Amino acid sequence: MNHGEISTAAKPWLGSDENFNQLYPDSIKLLAKRHWTPIAVAEKAASFLAAENNTRILDVGSGVGKFCLAAACYKPTAFFYGVEQRNMLIAHAESARTEMQLGNVSFIHGNFTQLDFNYFDHFYFYNSFYENLSGTDKIDDSIDYTRELYNYYNRILFKKLEEKPAGTRLVTYFSGEEEVPPSFHIVCTDMGNLLKFWIKI
Repeated sequence: MNHGEISTAAKPWLGSDENFNQLYPDSIKLLAKRHWTPIAVAEKAASFLAAENNTRILDVGSGVGKFCLAAACYKPTAFFYGVEQRNMLIAHAESARTEMQLGNVSFIHGNFTQLDFNYFDHFYFYNSFYENLSGTDKIDDSIDYTRELYNYYNRILFKKLEEKPAGTRLVTYFSGEEEVPPSFHIVCTDMGNLLKFWIKI
């Protein structure tokens, strides 16, 4: 594969979200519109986050890995990591990664609160805490959901991002921005302001 070239094995899946979602079982496809990152968003976010080669990018709450997998196709010289606390979703992500033959993606089974953010350069966040609010669509009932957890996760992510150095990049999608420290400044928006690109000053 040439430098920066999308792999042959990955290309068929990138034609549309419908194509990409064929990587997953029907139960996962049904959740796609509400919970998984659209390919167009992944491409724009990857372009911003992986502006340099060999960067390490973390998706906080990666679900079935759609952002990491699509982004890794568009930016094969960067490394994408997804952290997800549901083991079943990690299994679906790993299966899709194998099918797409991607070597620049890794998935971590666990809670992001336990991760050392020093290992990662830049971050992607598709409001994975939102499920904790009452009246919202849940992926499943395998974890607890509370307003307290929503607030706690936002505080922890805020703190971890605040500790990152100037120049750290962040992309948020459908975010209430409670998790974004004031040291991060918006440099661009897209998708009707739902997609925001930030750099820490």
